[in-house]
Amino acid sequence: MTGSRPGRIWGLVAAQAADRGGRVSAADACAAAVAAVDVTGAWLSTASGTEAGHVIRVTNAVSEQLAELQLTLGEGPSLDAAGSGGPVLASDLGARETAGRWPAFAPAAWQAGAGAVFAFPLRIGGIRAGVMGLYRDSPGRLSDYQLGDALIFADTAALLLIDASGQSAGEAGTSPAGQPADLALHRAEIDQATGMLTEQLGVGITEAFVRLRAYAYAHDRRLGDLAGDIVARRVRLRPDPGLSPDSPV
Repeated sequence: MTGSRPGRIWGLVAAQAADRGGRVSAADACAAAVAAVDVTGAWLSTASGTEAGHVIRVTNAVSEQLAELQLTLGEGPSLDAAGSGGPVLASDLGARETAGRWPAFAPAAWQAGAGAVFAFPLRIGGIRAGVMGLYRDSPGRLSDYQLGDALIFADTAALLLIDASGQSAGEAGTSPAGQPADLALHRAEIDQATGMLTEQLGVGITEAFVRLRAYAYAHDRRLGDLAGDIVARRVRLRPDPGLSPDSPV
């Protein structure tokens, strides 16, 4: 029914796609949610179990930083939402309880410009596709109505993301899920850098990614930028737990 709540939200998502002149994608659900739910920004990321995955859509620089912080730190609402299968709502990142839950992420996210973060798993039945994250630049809870809308936006994004996984490349500059080319490049570099580290260290893919993430955190670097340096052979991982910058492979 077009007069239903899901129908209204689908209309907002379709209008977002029409504005950018592309096919409707999960990225449009992410972007449309910002105004509808009254938040400052949003992101979509893939996820598997309790592990954060690649960022596939951001609406501004802060949302990109929040998504990357969780990937680098290995904690945060997106990971908890992916692991639990339910929404994770942090209406005040400055609260003592929130800082105790995410001792690394909460202060870093606050410093990045977020006062509240809300994460929603993208899942249909037993299929888990990722997480939609929303943030506000000041503390504040979602109203019951806003929460209901956010849940429907997440369900819509999940359907579109799962549908896109079976499609070939989308319009120029994006993936079928609406992933911008620059984020796709960062994803490819992270994958390539992790693969290179498995060869350099003789470890599995999980351990290689842990080492990559640990260095990025210890040196206050973005994961995508570090991965680019490793792929370009400007940084190499030593057999011991340390990376030597500007060391050719």
